[in-house]
Amino acid sequence: MQTEKFGVTKDGQEAFLYTFENDNKMKMTVSNIGAVLTNLWVPDKEGNLRDVVLGYDTVAAYENNSDTHFGATIGRSANRTENARFELRDKKYKLAKNDGKNNLHSGPNGYQLRIWTVKKIDDTNHSITFSLVSSDGDQGYPGELHLDVTYQLQENGIKITYHGVSNEDTIFNPTNHSYFNLNGHASGDVSEHKLQLKAKAFTPVKDNHSIPTGEVSTVEDTPMDFRQEKTIGSDIEEEYDQLIYAKGYDHNFVLEETEKFAKLTGNQSGITMQAETNMPGVQIYTGNFLDHVLGKDGAVYPTRAGVCLETQYFPNAVNEENFVTPLLEKNKKTAYWTRYFFSLT
Repeated sequence: MQTEKFGVTKDGQEAFLYTFENDNKMKMTVSNIGAVLTNLWVPDKEGNLRDVVLGYDTVAAYENNSDTHFGATIGRSANRTENARFELRDKKYKLAKNDGKNNLHSGPNGYQLRIWTVKKIDDTNHSITFSLVSSDGDQGYPGELHLDVTYQLQENGIKITYHGVSNEDTIFNPTNHSYFNLNGHASGDVSEHKLQLKAKAFTPVKDNHSIPTGEVSTVEDTPMDFRQEKTIGSDIEEEYDQLIYAKGYDHNFVLEETEKFAKLTGNQSGITMQAETNMPGVQIYTGNFLDHVLGKDGAVYPTRAGVCLETQYFPNAVNEENFVTPLLEKNKKTAYWTRYFFSLT
């Protein structure tokens, strides 16, 4: 493992980069600012390394990571909360409105903007654990949450694990917001990537504010059907209300199987990524609102420069009786995890 200084935040805190490499020449770099995944190098079919996640070059850019959320650890609760409020145990709570009248990814003071403590580095197992204490009332949520996020570079991929415990009942729905481009982060859009999902259903949204209707709808005979592998761009411009609302895919899919639930293949690199998790859903977001974002190595990221596979409880689940609430009970330790692993086609 190599450590290097990344820079200093605007309030004087030091940020570092931590890089791990395995015997398969894969490399992973993460930072204590936002507990973000900044780089992930994977060998392509020619044996060349490609950095397959979007990101930034500077601490200052990550301090403004509230729009793109590149590589971010999202918490306490991912995705949208309708009207930026919810009720838990007969008590009402208000959140910040940072997405119109709604709350997105827990508000403007997200975990991706904070300096985390490095709790443990395990060189032997190529892993690092970041720790954050989120006080009672932070972002509007009840309870003091202790959150550990562990990144592990495994033989053929990475595993991200979230351990949480709170001294009061609270909401807990973390995720990772990495954008994947398996041709390399600077290689344009992902329209020609092939995607397959083990999902018979998705949660449609009401309108362009992307709050779910509460229904669980079949993907059959819709552009949302990825049960058979197809390119991301094959149906994305269809005159279909869900795609029009989100300007592409930005929807939660209901996982029928959590083992190898997704398969993504880069059309140029020959790199295939599969994913598995213990979460019930995955938000597929195709970077519809990226607009010539200046990224790493001088790259300019166009619309749909990457695709996110954000494992999660369903959006707005805390307000929707048809969805399982992401409740973390008082003093009950909970662990969620997601694994992304790679092969060559």
